[in-house]
Amino acid sequence: MTGFGKGEAALRNKKITVEIRSLNSKQLDLSLRLPAVYRQSEYEIRNLIARTIQRGKVDVFVTVESQAVETSARINREVFREYLRQMNDTLSFSGIDAGYDAILPVIMRLPDVVATEAEAISEEEHAALLAAVEAAAAHLDAFREQEGAILIADLLRRVELIEQYKTEVVPFEKARTETVKARILDNLSKLAVDVDRNRLEQEMIFYLEKLDITEEKVRLTNHCNYFREVASSEEGAGRKLGFIAQEMGREINTMGSKANEPNIQILVVKMKDELEKIKEQVLNIL
Repeated sequence: MTGFGKGEAALRNKKITVEIRSLNSKQLDLSLRLPAVYRQSEYEIRNLIARTIQRGKVDVFVTVESQAVETSARINREVFREYLRQMNDTLSFSGIDAGYDAILPVIMRLPDVVATEAEAISEEEHAALLAAVEAAAAHLDAFREQEGAILIADLLRRVELIEQYKTEVVPFEKARTETVKARILDNLSKLAVDVDRNRLEQEMIFYLEKLDITEEKVRLTNHCNYFREVASSEEGAGRKLGFIAQEMGREINTMGSKANEPNIQILVVKMKDELEKIKEQVLNIL
C-alpha cells in the first residue's frame, strides 16, 4: 500500500531525518539511501523497517544536518614538522631561497601528512538514528492503516453492489424460463411433426435445469459473506481477499454463461465491473 512516514531525532549538534515512502508490491523491496557514516547501522535499519512493513516497494532516505564544522581529514603535525625540517635543511644546503608559500603545497602532498580517519558514530547518535527510523516506520504504518480503513469501506460497498445486482436478477429468471419454453414450443410447431408431450416435458426440464443459476447465486452469496468476514477480522488479509474475489468471479462468469437473457447479462456485466474494481483495490491491501 502506498504511504509516507517521517521521523526526526535531534542531538547536540546534529539533526537526523528519516523519510520512508512505499508503493504497491507483492514482496518487500527495500531501497536504503543514507550517509556513509551510517552504513554500519544499515542491517539494523533494515530489520526495524521489515518488522513494521511486510511488503511494498519501500524507499528510505536518511539525512543528517550538522551545525558544527566537522571533517574526517586530520593533519599529522609530527610528520608535517619533520617534512618541513628536512625541506629547510635541503634548501639551505642547496642555497635555494624559497618562502613558505612555495614549500607548503609541496609538503601537504607528501605521504602521511594528511590522513583520513575512519568515521564512527557514538552510541548516542546510533540510538537517535534508530529512534528516527522507528518513528518514520510508525508514521508510515499509521498512514497506511488510515488509508486501509477507507479502502476496506470502499471494497465492502462494492460487494454490496454485487449482491444488489444479484438480487435484481431474480425477477428476470422466471420471465426467462417462460421465454425459453415459448421459443422451444414455437420452433416445434413449425416442424409440423408429432411430439411425445411427456418426453418433451422431460427434455425441457433437463434443458432449463442446465440454465438454472440458483447454485451460483448461493455460492456467490457465501463468497460475499466470507469477504466481509475476512476484511473486518483478519490482519494482512490482502492475498486472501484476492483469492475470494477470484472465486466470486467464477460464479459471476458462470451466471453470465447461463444467462440466456439480455437483462441478466446486463446485470452480470455490472457485477463484473464492480469485481474488477475490487481486484484492483485488493492489491493495495497487505
